[in-house]
Amino acid sequence: MSSQNAQQFAQKWYDIVMSDTITEDTAKMISTETVTNFVDHFNRGWVEYRKSVTEAGDYAGTEWRGVGSKFYDVFDNEYIDCLGGYGALDLGWSHPEVVDAVKSQVGRSGIPTQELMDPLRGALAALMAKITPGNIDHSFFVNSGTETIEGALKIAKLYTGKTGFISTVKAFHGKTQGSLSVMGKKDYRKGLQPYGSQNFFVPFGDADALEKQLDICKTVGIDIAAFIAEPIQGEAGAIVPPDNFWPRARQICDDYGILLIADEVQTGMGRTGTMWGVDHWGVTPDIMCTAKSLGGGVMPIGAFMGSAKVWKAFEEPNPFIHTSTTGGNPMACAAAIAAINVTLRDNLPQKAAENGAYMAGKIEELAKKYPGIYNRITGKGLLIGQHFNDAEIGYKVASGLFKRKVLVAGTLISAHTIRFEPALIITKAEIDEVLNRLEDTLKEVV
Repeated sequence: MSSQNAQQFAQKWYDIVMSDTITEDTAKMISTETVTNFVDHFNRGWVEYRKSVTEAGDYAGTEWRGVGSKFYDVFDNEYIDCLGGYGALDLGWSHPEVVDAVKSQVGRSGIPTQELMDPLRGALAALMAKITPGNIDHSFFVNSGTETIEGALKIAKLYTGKTGFISTVKAFHGKTQGSLSVMGKKDYRKGLQPYGSQNFFVPFGDADALEKQLDICKTVGIDIAAFIAEPIQGEAGAIVPPDNFWPRARQICDDYGILLIADEVQTGMGRTGTMWGVDHWGVTPDIMCTAKSLGGGVMPIGAFMGSAKVWKAFEEPNPFIHTSTTGGNPMACAAAIAAINVTLRDNLPQKAAENGAYMAGKIEELAKKYPGIYNRITGKGLLIGQHFNDAEIGYKVASGLFKRKVLVAGTLISAHTIRFEPALIITKAEIDEVLNRLEDTLKEVV
């Protein structure tokens, strides 16, 4: 493509971005060209596994705008969002206070110089210290969840002088190399192994297995830096551990002199009915990670956090051992400050607990009313896992809901399980409408 053609192409899409409204012909063009662009220039596999393509009819479902718990495609069809960006949209689509904060900040500065002090990064770090458990009082900001895991593993190695890790089966911690090394799913690990460290895996929720693995490593002389786990496993299907697991894991880590890392990328910011997933069990990890909803659904931002004691590994002898050009930029920090303010002011963790209990209870009733479909319902707050008797049923439910304009989180890896992760601001009326459409879908599946 010539530079002139490229500029014309850029101008066309710039004009679309700047348009307040689009015609039906433009909507058709956007839908058609989006599929072509994905297939030819991005990732054909994404298209082949998207319900928005395979179940949408003549034109692929192409998201365009959203507000609250609902979004609209390019043809202005309204959907209730129960996927929530896999936990990134706790405040829903385009929360006005977060949007306004970013608009205001971008007019002043976007990407920092890296040389002067940028005030919002410091303010957000101080704010994180006020809302995290125990003595966690330092934060480093990045752009994504997997980057927070990379940072957590790095600081654990630096602090302990050890290189091994223990993770959990079916864990999801991200898809960069370090994060993949503690990933508990072969679907993502296969073809990219081996990884650098000696890493081991135990069943999630099994404290005895963790203790036994640490004892084995000690016996054979393998040094372990940390144990890493999600408070509640997300992609595995909203799996809640036994109530004694996290307190015992904390004690076991102390007994063996290793760090405890909590991956709160999906469970943080009120999703499970408390501000942080570990708050359900009153446990303070040594290192915590969060991302997804930290940016209020408007800007990408993540953070890994720890106590001043652990943080010395980043400060001495080389304070520049971990940096990020765009991580913690002023726009992302403005979004995070606004998101935290809304979350605390509107008591969204409590709303998630109440609405989650209501929603899960109603799904349990539907499971009894339509036997042979569900295996079990799991989760806490508005992280709800619907486990079906087989993958075919799971896909039928996911696609049936999509046809009824409800978006849910079924995955390529496990159609056995569908997650409900709506915005924490979802109303009771919207929940009831989702449940009505779910029941219609279950009748069809039966």
